[in-house]
Amino acid sequence: MTLLDVRDVHTYYGESHILEGVSLSVEGGEVVALIGRNGVGKSTTLRTILGLTPPREGSVSFRGEDLGGLATSEVAERGIGWIPEERRIFSQLTVAENVRIAVPNDRDAEAALKNAYGTFPDLERFGDRDAGTLSGGQQQMLAIARGLAGENDLLLVDEPSEGLAPRIVAAVAEALTAAAEETTVLLVEQNLPLALDLADRFYLLDNGRVIDDGDTDQVSAEDERLRRYLSA
Repeated sequence: MTLLDVRDVHTYYGESHILEGVSLSVEGGEVVALIGRNGVGKSTTLRTILGLTPPREGSVSFRGEDLGGLATSEVAERGIGWIPEERRIFSQLTVAENVRIAVPNDRDAEAALKNAYGTFPDLERFGDRDAGTLSGGQQQMLAIARGLAGENDLLLVDEPSEGLAPRIVAAVAEALTAAAEETTVLLVEQNLPLALDLADRFYLLDNGRVIDDGDTDQVSAEDERLRRYLSA
């Protein structure tokens, strides 16, 4: 079943034309990766889906419902979660409080916290510490834990490995693999081997357009088909 359907979207920042007719789809239960150089429209695609930067043309639908005109909060209420590149944790709240406030009112916050600690044991050691005092890697763990606590049907994940040490990247990869067993994931990731390892399918963006797509098991991180569009 098609969960997310993006059709011919054109998105602008002011007069700058960022997405030039992007189309993609995500089936329920999949992990789909958006890959490409910096600045080609990957994060803007996620923002367009969320309604943060609405398209001027084209459509975004979720479970067959057109999301056009909905506020971002209303999009989130449909079951779409977001783990932004900037992390956006609440620095003055503790680690535990950050996780608890991400849990829907009808769900068990303590169970979600326990699950977060099971996924990222480092967070349990710092549960009572203000989130703003954590290292960058620990804050990324917390951002992902918050996204998973929301129990969304679709999780949009933006550059989860950016700037992280290899040990933390491995933990992030394990967490996203576990999350994919419960939810559908649309992943933006610069680390091509990681993206191909995590995802079932990919879309390659360049200059605001999808120029290639396919199954990840049909390509590799050394594939010239991809690398010529990923090198600086």
